[in-house]
Amino acid sequence: MTARRVKASLYISVDVEADGPIPGPYSLLSLGAAVAGRQDADGFTAADPARRTFYRELRPISDRFVPEALAVSGLDRGRLLREGRDPARALAEFSGWVREVGAGAQPVMCGYPASYDWTFLYWYLIRFTGESPFGHSGCLDMKTLYAVKAGVPLRAVAKRTMPAELLPGAPTRTTR
Repeated sequence: MTARRVKASLYISVDVEADGPIPGPYSLLSLGAAVAGRQDADGFTAADPARRTFYRELRPISDRFVPEALAVSGLDRGRLLREGRDPARALAEFSGWVREVGAGAQPVMCGYPASYDWTFLYWYLIRFTGESPFGHSGCLDMKTLYAVKAGVPLRAVAKRTMPAELLPGAPTRTTR
């Protein structure tokens, strides 16, 4: 019996910055992504994360924001109100980019932790494009993955406790 070949997964690391805890009442301010690697039946092949990237800063969709959340992002909300990309346009560009880099593979969003980034990303994709190139469940939480592989409780995992070789370098803010 021949093993069925499954479509390859293309892992895309995504990081978002937002000005509050949930999408809708609060806004997605920036969306950054990088192709991390590809996995098929023959194994995983890492990608150069600086080679294929996406970054947009978005115009806020509401007047509400949590000052502490905004401070974490380091972004200027006033500037984004004037100069930020229209969310519909930014999310359409992102979807197109994911489809382009993911040609022939199933894209999987990866985040640390994925729960926050996925909540904003998926909500914005559905709200502004009507669909997600990741489907409804194509996300992988790197924090949980590490906890399972390292054999430690999830609550014990923090970036400061992880091996340095697993942590990302400086963020990239290029578009391709």
